[in-house]
Amino acid sequence: MSGLESLYQELILDHSKRPHGKGLGTEGDADGARVATSFQRNPICGDEITLRVRLSDDGTTIDEVTWDGAGCSISQASASMLAALVEEEGRMPRAEASALIEGFREALRSRGEIALDEEVFGDAAALSGVSKFTARVKCAMLAWVAFEDATARA
Repeated sequence: MSGLESLYQELILDHSKRPHGKGLGTEGDADGARVATSFQRNPICGDEITLRVRLSDDGTTIDEVTWDGAGCSISQASASMLAALVEEEGRMPRAEASALIEGFREALRSRGEIALDEEVFGDAAALSGVSKFTARVKCAMLAWVAFEDATARA
């Protein structure tokens, strides 16, 4: 295993052990923000993610992503990395979120041909290697599919 692969493996394990954004909080917010939740399950392995998105009151930005779930370290780390990425951004425009989801999906379906840019995807770039293992792609995509669904419904 190369030094970079080892670092990425450690990053995935760290996010799965000390997750960002874990815990759904309350469903409604007093400030009038739009909130939606999406539950996604991988029937092949049993991983589950419930992800909650809170948008600004005008619906133009994503203000918060929280989640809860159970499953393998890849699915849990991916949800944590996604929540940390949104948190680092502060308020993320919906159009940027859509582009992020599409870029993540394209890289994970590339079978190792496309690497995720660390400048754009932050810690989630560590999941680039997952694309070489077809059975694990759904694990990494689970939170991102929930994010896409919740954002569309908010």
